[in-house]
Amino acid sequence: MTQPSLHPYSTCQTAAWSALTLSLVLGLSSAWAQTSTAPIATPPAAASPARALVGVARLDSVWVQPEREAPASVVARNVSRLSAETAGTLLRWTADVGATVKRGDVLAQIDPRDAELGVQRAQAALDASNARLKLAQAQLQRSKELVAQGFFSQEALAQRETEVALVHTEASANRAQLATAQRQLGKTTLRAPFDGSVTERLAQAGEAVAPGNVLYVMADSGPAELATSLSPADVAGLRATQAARFETPGASHAVRLLRVAPTVTAPARTQAARLAFADATTAPAAGTSGTLRWQEAAPHLPPGLMVRRQNVLGVFVQQGSGAQATARFVPLPGAQEGRATAVALPADTPVIVRGQAALQPGQAIDAQAVGQ
Repeated sequence: MTQPSLHPYSTCQTAAWSALTLSLVLGLSSAWAQTSTAPIATPPAAASPARALVGVARLDSVWVQPEREAPASVVARNVSRLSAETAGTLLRWTADVGATVKRGDVLAQIDPRDAELGVQRAQAALDASNARLKLAQAQLQRSKELVAQGFFSQEALAQRETEVALVHTEASANRAQLATAQRQLGKTTLRAPFDGSVTERLAQAGEAVAPGNVLYVMADSGPAELATSLSPADVAGLRATQAARFETPGASHAVRLLRVAPTVTAPARTQAARLAFADATTAPAAGTSGTLRWQEAAPHLPPGLMVRRQNVLGVFVQQGSGAQATARFVPLPGAQEGRATAVALPADTPVIVRGQAALQPGQAIDAQAVGQ
């Protein structure tokens, strides 16, 4: 059998496809070789912050000594609510509102008759005990003499001694009972506990009173004190100052700090403080309200120079000089927005006072002196 002959057109088509395939393979190989030998491009490096033009001034040319203030009022050292200590009918009162009294002065008198009867009963019981004690002691002395003569036994003598001890104990108890009754009698008279003035009188003649009923309110007439409440941030400044004063309309009084409560009250978050007047003779009357003012002794940085970085308030200062100058961030612990803050840096520290808002820690700077 003879093989069918290939058509001339089929043979030519097959040869063309083979040539095209070879060309594509060679082209791809050449492109791959060029790609593999070409250098890999690296991303451009991050640009460092540009040098910042800032203004610089010495710290001692910009710091301030701010004046603080707080509301305050004059208070008496003692304001006592005097109560009845025994029950009875109020017979009379002797001092009214506004009266000035001395320590020991009678303010009110409660009916003392029941207390006087109690004193009489206690006195009678004590007298009886003393009489029995006297008799027992005489019998004991006689018994000792009889024992010496051989007419009394030791057992009988011991009994006499026991009787004397028992009566002696009874007399001591009655003596204490008498002192208690006398004390109750003394409580029927209400007396002033200190020199002062009457601010309230709640006693009314003829009323029945009981222990605990307030009859008078008295204010001490001694040196008054100034009471105020301070923010914890102001305590150190008030302790250090030497120029505190209490101001009222038309008057100013020098004061000095006495004590500050160590605890912080809630919810106001303040600390109570007491101050004394430098001249007690010219101190305002208790109840006078006014303003306590003092100047901080320590240097403070103005709030406009402070910036916040990483949620911390601080100040930028110049570190280095010339082309090596950079901005250094100094945190200020306890600093508050809008409030001058104490600073412990040296007086000649170069503080950045202009252009600090956009600075970053460690950024290169061109510093220019700023005149103050």
